[in-house]
Amino acid sequence: MRNVFQRASALAIILFAFNATHAADSQEDLLKRVEQLEKELQLLKKELQQVQKPAAVQSPKIQPATAEPVVKESTTPDKSQKPALVFAGQDGFGIRSPDTNFLLRLRGTVQGDARFYPEPADGAAKETFLLRRVRPALEGTVFEKFDYRLMFDFGSGLTSSPGNVDFVQEAYVNARLFPEFQIQAGKFKEPVGLERLKSDTDMVFVERNYPAQLVPNRDVGLQFQGDLLGGALSYQAGIFNGVADSGSDDIETADGDKDLAARVFLRPFRLSELEPLQGWGFGLAGTIGRQKGTLRSFVTPGQQKFFSYRTGAGTNAASANITADGEHWRLVPQLSYYWGPFGILGEYAISEQRLNRAAGGKPAFAQIQNNGWEVTGSYFLTGEKNSFGTINPRRPVSFRGEGGWGAWEVAAQVGQLRIDRDAFPLFANPDTSARQALSWGLGLNWYPNRNVKWMLDFERTDFKGGEKSSINDKGENAVLTRVQLAF
Repeated sequence: MRNVFQRASALAIILFAFNATHAADSQEDLLKRVEQLEKELQLLKKELQQVQKPAAVQSPKIQPATAEPVVKESTTPDKSQKPALVFAGQDGFGIRSPDTNFLLRLRGTVQGDARFYPEPADGAAKETFLLRRVRPALEGTVFEKFDYRLMFDFGSGLTSSPGNVDFVQEAYVNARLFPEFQIQAGKFKEPVGLERLKSDTDMVFVERNYPAQLVPNRDVGLQFQGDLLGGALSYQAGIFNGVADSGSDDIETADGDKDLAARVFLRPFRLSELEPLQGWGFGLAGTIGRQKGTLRSFVTPGQQKFFSYRTGAGTNAASANITADGEHWRLVPQLSYYWGPFGILGEYAISEQRLNRAAGGKPAFAQIQNNGWEVTGSYFLTGEKNSFGTINPRRPVSFRGEGGWGAWEVAAQVGQLRIDRDAFPLFANPDTSARQALSWGLGLNWYPNRNVKWMLDFERTDFKGGEKSSINDKGENAVLTRVQLAF
């Protein structure tokens, strides 16, 4: 239609121009040209009328009664259907369903350590940098009540054996039926040592103290647990394959016996209005069972071996082979106290087991009881609230304007491990294995934020017995440091 108007306008302009510029032309030529222009103008009018006519309205087609209705999919999104929530932050990365029944979270821990030994003795461990722990983890919830966790480790010194794959640290499901009653199954920490139950990312010192070497680490089993009296009383009880002191296993290969493990922890003043009393906690834990198999050695806070049982072919007294063979029980009283920036943790561990000494084909048996204790305390110079769990700095370090210095913590600890005197000389060599180790340490920890941590420790250890070993003779000075990223 627009083109028609343009053509008509152009024609009128041409007529006007023609009349103005061709007045001197002959009358006959002028008439011919006018007739031609009028014809073109009539044609343009007809085209214009056709364009201006309204379009014919078509009647809708009626579908036969037998025809199926035509259904069109709506392209409009359903606003009642909420999308899944994808999140990222200091607690990890993950995705959660709109109804919160399903949760998948990705977590990770990296600990880079350094070990130095001022004035090292001959034969002592070498100074080194190492990746102590490299642990990606998946955890979450399915159908609201079932929590799961799968954690791997690719840190230094891990091995794979017929009974254990250290790369799989944890793999379990916990059914949170009620706060008072839950069922957990898979591979996880046995509920025994207090410091052992403390997360690897929340430790006050770089390495755990001596009682942790007398209790089980991670094992496969079934556990019942819960909180009673508003959280004032916690309990765990379970049945496990059974592992050596400080050991971890995925499958039982040495025997078919099982260990029973239980723990009760009481926080009697948790609901008290008196804040100085709220942080008190007392507990008692233990295991009982029968075990066979290889025994583990004991190490200092600097991770140097100072005691081991005899190993050999078993053909003579000097090369006797010592193994676990019979009843093994543990008892671990424990306590903790947290008030404001101050915190303290202490425990005493007893481990007694029947040992088999095979030498020259003649076995000998003995009940050997080892014990260890520790006290660890810390204080936050920057005023943060101390806790058994993760620390949140009051003023994290920030590079985007106002920020603080993070959290600064000073710490001290003392611990001792004593070997049963009956272990010498038949089950352990008194020349190279110490019968006692006493350690004390000082620490400084810096938390720039919740996810990053820097640790610096000095540890001193003195020994009794085993003087023909250079470390047992001169003692150990160790400087340990760690940079940690955890989310």
